Amino acid sequence: MAEVKPTMHAVWFERYGGGPAGLKHVNIPVPVPKKDEVLIKIEAASINPYDWKVQEGQLKPFLPRKFPQIPANDVAGEVVKVGPAVKKFKPGNKVIAILNCLVGGGFAEFAVAKECQTVARPPEVPAPEGAGLIIAGLTALQAVTQVAGVKLDGSGPLKNILVTNASGGVGHHAVQLLKLGNTHVTATCGARNIDFVKSLGADEVLDYRTPEGAALRSPSGKKYDYVIHGAHEFPWSVFEPNLSARGRVIELTAGLKTAMIYAFQKLTFSKKLLVPMVLSPKGENLEILVKLVKEGKLKTVIDSKYPLSKVEDAWAKSIGGRATGKIIVEP
Repeated sequence: MAEVKPTMHAVWFERYGGGPAGLKHVNIPVPVPKKDEVLIKIEAASINPYDWKVQEGQLKPFLPRKFPQIPANDVAGEVVKVGPAVKKFKPGNKVIAILNCLVGGGFAEFAVAKECQTVARPPEVPAPEGAGLIIAGLTALQAVTQVAGVKLDGSGPLKNILVTNASGGVGHHAVQLLKLGNTHVTATCGARNIDFVKSLGADEVLDYRTPEGAALRSPSGKKYDYVIHGAHEFPWSVFEPNLSARGRVIELTAGLKTAMIYAFQKLTFSKKLLVPMVLSPKGENLEILVKLVKEGKLKTVIDSKYPLSKVEDAWAKSIGGRATGKIIVEP
């Protein structure tokens, strides 16, 4: 008699387009971990704009690698099975993990993750906050420490830095990380989130709908050494007058246009640059973030939570772009 394989509830899309209506609820086999993987019973998954941009076809022909695609790469949960080569984890361990971005898998009851992309989750990091920390926090950490060169111990010269969309997933992590360093932070957000962004430590907050906010001008007249830019497109003519002599705009949603501007600036030896940043997710950097959360130096703000059965509502809210912090899906 053939062995009956365990199944799970999952949500995927089978073609480009369709938005929330394009998501399909299915019952599929539970994945089996390879030798260097862990099987995680998911307690929470986080939505990133990347997820629905893949569905919209913004990354074709490269992604998805094939249909159907189960969205979401940020998960928190409990290890239930490990591959034979796994050394760091065993069943029962609470973890957070980055799933393979080519495959996804977070909108499900179970998912597999590489051991090297999985980190232990202490009791101080609840599952929703852990899932919300991953890609948003890693992006912010890379922009702040590797590109802007800010030292999280507070040492180093003072830097004036602007964070756009500071109430969003990446932005609210970036503001907190910057204030661990020697920085003066100006931030932009909508009027309803001004007090929230100030509570994160921002020195100045601009409503992006006002003339000053649209022009990105610091109320104190400071020129920015770096801009961590995760909002909608601004023409270079808006950034340029607000930058210091060798100011840099770190573009987090870089596309072909950004690459072309950067190439032109390099060819013309421009001192002010638009720098495209591509995330390089690493387990050791995730461990840094978890340590900061455990120490009370960093927090992940949850905008809303949705059960997997109502994932379409979470998807629509993310596409709408008005979340304060992270949107979480729970199986």
